[in-house]
Amino acid sequence: MKEFDRLVEIIAQLRDPIEGCPWDLKQTPKSLVPNFIEELYEAIEAIEENDPDSLKEELGDLMLHILMQCRIAEENEEFTVRDSLEGISGKLIKRHPHIFSDAVETDANSVRMNWERMKQVEKKEERQSILDGTPLSMPALIVSHRLQEKAASIGFDWGSIEPIYAKIEEETQEIKEACLTGDMEKIEGEVGDLLFSVVNLARKLNVDSETALRVTINKFIRRFKQVEKSYENNGKMMYDATLEELDEVWEQVKRTEA
Repeated sequence: MKEFDRLVEIIAQLRDPIEGCPWDLKQTPKSLVPNFIEELYEAIEAIEENDPDSLKEELGDLMLHILMQCRIAEENEEFTVRDSLEGISGKLIKRHPHIFSDAVETDANSVRMNWERMKQVEKKEERQSILDGTPLSMPALIVSHRLQEKAASIGFDWGSIEPIYAKIEEETQEIKEACLTGDMEKIEGEVGDLLFSVVNLARKLNVDSETALRVTINKFIRRFKQVEKSYENNGKMMYDATLEELDEVWEQVKRTEA
């Protein structure tokens, strides 16, 4: 708490109208958004790379942005950081009745579904649909996952995984049929349907599709760079290689990782 209070005081000093920092005084909630998002993704990267030192630093940067937003809101007499803390504490207690009251939940999934149902009741007057409240500006894979979770909270979900496999096969076939028409709008729609179904499969397997795709992206980058290095070490140019030759080196790289 001592260090938290110190950071709050430092931010207040930076925002002091007379002795504060010109750059910090110039900031608004909206102007801070790009850097806020950047810091969030840097924290995510540190988590994915299992780098606790970087994560420690990035979480501090995120805390700075959170407290800066709270400071500006306090200056505008909207709310304080204490209000935010009290709000989240109350929400956590209310939405965890199996911890703070006599309710009983059997597993993590039932806890999650109960959380969604309580959230829908609390937000009923603000939202016209169960699906409302999911920021569509988030990465599409995350949005897909959250929308499916919300629909599942009222039972709109397959009871087993087998129908999802069938759905993926169905969507794949529809892409092939759409490609025969040459209609790009239809092709795009069918590819979107396939991606949505794959996210559904990942969700049922308790896999976060955004994280899974990031893992594959990082794997692709790592392997491709190794292919580049192989050609460089042999004094050859990748641009002169055939697809078959590139694929052979790619498979060699894969085998070294196995």
